[in-house]
Amino acid sequence: MRAPARRDRMTIINCDMGESFGLYRMGDDAALMPHISVANVACGFHASDFNHMRATCQLAKTHGVKVGAHPSLPDLQGFGRREMKIGRDELTNCIIYQVGALQGFLKAEGMEMSHIKPHGALYGMAARDEAVAHAVCDAAEIFGLPLMGMINSCHERIYTARGIPFIAEFYADLDYGDDGLVIITREHPELDPAAAAAVCVRAVTEGLTTTISGRDIPVRADAICVHSDTPNAAAIAAAVNDAVTPWLDAA
Repeated sequence: MRAPARRDRMTIINCDMGESFGLYRMGDDAALMPHISVANVACGFHASDFNHMRATCQLAKTHGVKVGAHPSLPDLQGFGRREMKIGRDELTNCIIYQVGALQGFLKAEGMEMSHIKPHGALYGMAARDEAVAHAVCDAAEIFGLPLMGMINSCHERIYTARGIPFIAEFYADLDYGDDGLVIITREHPELDPAAAAAVCVRAVTEGLTTTISGRDIPVRADAICVHSDTPNAAAIAAAVNDAVTPWLDAA
């Protein structure tokens, strides 16, 4: 094993979860929790409801997992993966509403919120559109929380310009385009856990990943994300955690 690249940040394994709704079940949160350190919890607009939000916070507390808010566009039917045209003030209010709801459940469990990470189409829009990124910042400033996002995008440029702590994210289970942004799909296919882990190790040690056209692009992995709705998400999270941890221990 070659010596790992020197890093000045610790990578965390995070998962978008708590995405069931009513009697409908999405993802195996109980199987995922032992393999992650941070949960991005759905806040009711793309998935989840008051009972699932509370239960997800309780599950995270049991496993010592930190919780961040995962707010979405108001698109429950489309799982928050369809873009909408919403003005800055209205979008800020939409995010405040969701983060505030999750904050209440965390307070009930004696927990603190760790960060905010927009979901799905909102995440993608904030990466490209300065007005959307500013709306996300407007909400984050109210709660005094860091934001997760992608380097070389409006996430990094706007969030850091506004003085908001920025957590650079890499995706274990999504493809990257040549523009450096993830390709957001309505559904996530099952992946080979070993292959996903190898991609993440490269992101951590070399700061690179390969796009769908075969180009190498720079990435940064302060956080590595696994989606709970990927069919074999728990196996992917376990493989990524096992593969990445030795490099972090050696760094």
